Amino acid sequence: METAEDLEGLVLAHETTLYRAALALLGDVHEAEDAVQDAFLKYLEKRPALAGEDHARAWLLRVTINGCKSRLRAPWRRRRVPMPDLLPAAPEEREALEEIYALPPRDRAAVHLFYYEGYKTAEIAAMTGEAEGTVRARLSRARKKLRKLLEGEEL
Repeated sequence: METAEDLEGLVLAHETTLYRAALALLGDVHEAEDAVQDAFLKYLEKRPALAGEDHARAWLLRVTINGCKSRLRAPWRRRRVPMPDLLPAAPEEREALEEIYALPPRDRAAVHLFYYEGYKTAEIAAMTGEAEGTVRARLSRARKKLRKLLEGEEL
C-alpha cells in the first residue's frame, strides 16, 4: 500500500511532464490541467503494480494521452480553440512552440513525445496505439510543415 508521501512524490515527479504533453495535444490550459488530474485519479483508482519509476511515467503518459484523445473526440471540441496566452516555455522557445500549435493534434503529440520527452518512435507507437510507421510518418510530415512555417512560407 502506498503512503500519502509516495503519491505526493509521484505527482511532483510527473505533473510537469504530463501537463506539457496534455497541453501539446489539447492546446488549452484548463483542459490540460483536467486531463492531468484525471490521469492521477485513474492511478489512484487502479493502483497499478508497476516495476519502477520509468514504468509509472510511461503508464501515466499513456493514460493522459488516451484521456486527451477522448477529449478531442468530444463534439463541442470541433470549434477552434485559441492558443493559450501562457505557454510553459522560455521566450526564445515561444516562437517555435507557436508553430508547433499550428500542427494537427496527433502530429503535435508525436513531435512533443519525440523531441521534448525523448521517446523513440516504437515507444510513442505503444503509447498512442498507432503503428510505428504511422508515428514516423507523422514526425516526417510535422517536420516538413514546421520547416515551411519557420521559413515563413504558407502551408
